Amino acid sequence: MISSNDFRPGVTIEFDGNVWQIVDFQHVKPGKGAAFVRAKMKNIQTGAVVERTFNPGEKLPKAHIDRRDMQYLYETDEEYNFMDNENFEQIVMTSEQLGTAKNFLKENMSIEVMFFQGIVIGVELPYSVELRVVETDPGIRGDTATGGTKPAKLETGYTVKVPLFINIDDVLRIDTRSGDYLERA
Repeated sequence: MISSNDFRPGVTIEFDGNVWQIVDFQHVKPGKGAAFVRAKMKNIQTGAVVERTFNPGEKLPKAHIDRRDMQYLYETDEEYNFMDNENFEQIVMTSEQLGTAKNFLKENMSIEVMFFQGIVIGVELPYSVELRVVETDPGIRGDTATGGTKPAKLETGYTVKVPLFINIDDVLRIDTRSGDYLERA
């Protein structure tokens, strides 16, 4: 059990039959009335973010998430295959389970797969990945006065907005949390 006074970003709890990760929290002491804890929580299975209030000292069950380093192998018919780096056991995940993470997976990439009570609940990617541009329009000098952007299709099929100077076969660093272009690698 964990007390609401011990909430910190990254702590996982069981609440309303789901697994939640604390994103942000705040101890609120209004001038009138009792103090409370306001927490912003992210549902690990669905990705939904909600804000809830708890009484100070309220006890909640702590969710024990098992994280395993796994290697992404390949994709077939919207099913993604991963191999455990320690015991070489393979698992298959659907595109619904991966969510937006599927846009950043490259073959042989190592990621963390999260398990709760033996069931896969999601993956944790590195903060940025390097992906090659496979399709983009040529940037023409003088197109804009303030630096414009254009769409670029990456090797995983994901399309991202990039500056005009990016060309085909450039390797880009992409932020996996927001999906935005960071820089050329």
